[in-house]
Amino acid sequence: MSEVLSASIFNRFNGFLYMTERLRKTYFMEQPAEQFLLQDTQTIVFIGDSITDCGRRLEARPFGDGFMRFIVDLVAARYPQRKIRFINRGISGDVSIGLRQRWDEDVIAYQPDWVSVMVGINDVHRRFDDYGMMEIPPDLYRAAYLDCLSRMREQTQARLILMDPFYICKDPQADSVQEEILGVLPEYIAVVHEMAEKFQALHIPLHDIFQRQLLYRSAETLCPEPVHPNSAGHTVIAHSWLNTLGW
Repeated sequence: MSEVLSASIFNRFNGFLYMTERLRKTYFMEQPAEQFLLQDTQTIVFIGDSITDCGRRLEARPFGDGFMRFIVDLVAARYPQRKIRFINRGISGDVSIGLRQRWDEDVIAYQPDWVSVMVGINDVHRRFDDYGMMEIPPDLYRAAYLDCLSRMREQTQARLILMDPFYICKDPQADSVQEEILGVLPEYIAVVHEMAEKFQALHIPLHDIFQRQLLYRSAETLCPEPVHPNSAGHTVIAHSWLNTLGW
């Protein structure tokens, strides 16, 4: 009887451990550590223009109320045990040469483990806006981008996440500014592709991702105008970013 009783107790104990582990994984929605690339104690800097900024210096400080905010909250929901430092250094209206000027202070000074970059749509717009600002053709865009990433490689151990500039527009009118922007945007996207390959970065083809969305959804559901996404558009960015990192 004692052997039967001992075996019963042992089986019940093993069953208890199994159920406890299942509950733990279900509660924390935990994924294998190697799947999601952001690890405990790591630092990640997001840098770019208004799409990254999203009020992070004003009422929505410190993360803004866009895709980065969604990323921070979703990572915390799935991996509450990981203490990851998120830093937003987006500045509304910024361009590639602006990033180059502030790269040391806003990126390298943090010695991050990861850097996520999205810049370029304002560079494109400068070719069409008559505000007296210096134009930034693709070769100048490339030079500024290359300088930033080269300095990062030399002075940090950070890994890179590069996101293409995008323009959420479907069926633009002939001879319109929107049509012209869509015509030159691929030249800037090609630079990001080149940088991603050169620096072995994770690459997120956001323009292509949004164009696929537009096969099934109107542009207005994602963006009130082609540059600044609404909540639905920022959700697409956050979802694409997290998927790329194995979330």
